Amino acid sequence: MTTAPVKDLYPTRGTTEVSVPRQDPVVWGSPDTPGPISAAGLQGFERDGFLAVDQLITPDEVEVYKRELDRLVGDPAIRADERSIVEPKSKEIRSVFEVHRISEAFANLVRDPRVVGRARQILGSDVYVHQSRINVKPGFGASGFYWHSDFETWHAEDGLPNMRTVSVSIALTENFDTNGGLMIMPGSHRTFLGCAGATPKDNYKKSLQMQDAGTPSDEALTALAGEHGIRLFTGKAGSATWFDCNCMHGSGDNITPFPRSNVFIVFNSVENKAVEPFAAPVRRPTFIGARDFTPVR
Repeated sequence: MTTAPVKDLYPTRGTTEVSVPRQDPVVWGSPDTPGPISAAGLQGFERDGFLAVDQLITPDEVEVYKRELDRLVGDPAIRADERSIVEPKSKEIRSVFEVHRISEAFANLVRDPRVVGRARQILGSDVYVHQSRINVKPGFGASGFYWHSDFETWHAEDGLPNMRTVSVSIALTENFDTNGGLMIMPGSHRTFLGCAGATPKDNYKKSLQMQDAGTPSDEALTALAGEHGIRLFTGKAGSATWFDCNCMHGSGDNITPFPRSNVFIVFNSVENKAVEPFAAPVRRPTFIGARDFTPVR
């Protein structure tokens, strides 16, 4: 018996760029569902597509995770692992993926009620980790990441059918307004921008260093920024930003002396399991787009 193909609600990677209104809820859970996020916080997430938390983890916990980040980045075996992404110019580690599987400390963070509890509230179901990584943005030249919607990539290349995925970026160093912080266009999560151009095979090997396929046009970005504006996120170590999978976001280069490091976790609903990619010849590796849909417990 064959399974009927899942309808593609968000066409992308075709011959032309297309704009499609969001077909899915933003907050899937009930407003009165108990959890760490207040009703006002959920309303703000619905409206803006993001939620900033001034202190998600304590200063003592920050130190634990910073030491673990340093240990992983300094481990030659981790550097040689395919899950490590290296800066093209400096040859320093930029990201290490699947950290919740290679580090007990980060596995515990994923299971922390302050973290997974918020994901369950927003997505209205049990959740699993679609992706996790630590990002290292050292001073003096660490490159940024161009404007993009994560969902566009996860839909096209990983096969996530619906916008029922949420990310959290937890700062392990202070985020200034000068050291390459996260920028989001508030409200952009309500419009899906399908990008032009086919997906090359093994696109992930290039895209994790510098985005190419899945990049919006200058005209589309200008229109979105004109409509929604741009919010730059700053905050002390331990602060966090939750954001919807379809937010248009990016970050600039860090040419300051001040490093910027964070741990990034993507939660997907167990009711939104990945199928075959909608606009790519092959699946990405499972350390980038998980195929283990076991709920976080």
